[in-house]
Amino acid sequence: MNATALAVALCLASAVTYAAAAVAQERLARAAVARSARALLGSGAWWWSAGLNAAAALLHAAALRYGPLTLVQPLGALTLVAAVPLGARGAGRRVAATEWRGTLATVAGLGLLLLPASGPAPDDTLSLAEALAVSGATTAVILLLTAVKDPRSGLRHAMASGLASAAASALTQTVAVAGGRGGSLLSVRVVAVALLVVVFAVGGMLLSQRAYRGGLGAPLAVVNLANPLAAAAIGMVLLGERLQGGVLGVLFALAGAVAATRGVLLLTRTPSAPPDRPAPTAADRTADRTATATAATAPTAPTAPVGRVAA
Repeated sequence: MNATALAVALCLASAVTYAAAAVAQERLARAAVARSARALLGSGAWWWSAGLNAAAALLHAAALRYGPLTLVQPLGALTLVAAVPLGARGAGRRVAATEWRGTLATVAGLGLLLLPASGPAPDDTLSLAEALAVSGATTAVILLLTAVKDPRSGLRHAMASGLASAAASALTQTVAVAGGRGGSLLSVRVVAVALLVVVFAVGGMLLSQRAYRGGLGAPLAVVNLANPLAAAAIGMVLLGERLQGGVLGVLFALAGAVAATRGVLLLTRTPSAPPDRPAPTAADRTADRTATATAATAPTAPTAPVGRVAA
């Protein structure tokens, strides 16, 4: 198996794992578990979703060892494709026809994007100064996106999550490639970049958890659009990555981007599941019993006999 095929296989496994984590996070958000950090840390289901995210991140890091950012990041959109049927099953419904059309359009668009993006295994890495510059710029944009607090800020948090994930991917590639060359994993650059990876990976997960309060489809679609675009920009500007095939490759990439965007927009129309109702408390059950007993013992108004008009 060549490097590109191995990178694609690892990306597919990572996408499915990320999808399972996203569905679990969205269910926690609907159940109002994600309203505070204390509630999250006390939830076994959240730790399970965090474990899935960690496993997906490791698979993604392995993919970045064998494939360039311009190849690996677009495949992250398959997370949305996998999350749609998983989310529908968890909500107890069938996948709608619009969702299937969106899935096919997304897969077709990704196929076109992969043709010019299938370059050689990555060789260049970020210097410490470049890593710090990427981290600083990403942090500034995230702060701008999340500065305003309002109930409709889910998509802004989703975009911030996508940017954080893109920065984590670019930094992860530096650690993976530098370590794979036989260099010291304890050098100042590798250790510093690895710490930044942890910060952005955890931050991206928490931002997505906040975004899923408004549902799964639209926030996850925004994450999967922002992530590859930001990562591709980093790869082309700082890592010397280029699309293959010249003008024809660019045309394929543009057609793929249009098709994938159309598919993602269709997938954002995923029907929203009703919020999970919290379990009734003892006080609620007592109140219900009192109301029922009162209704049963209350006198009923006399009704007029059939066929007669009440005076």
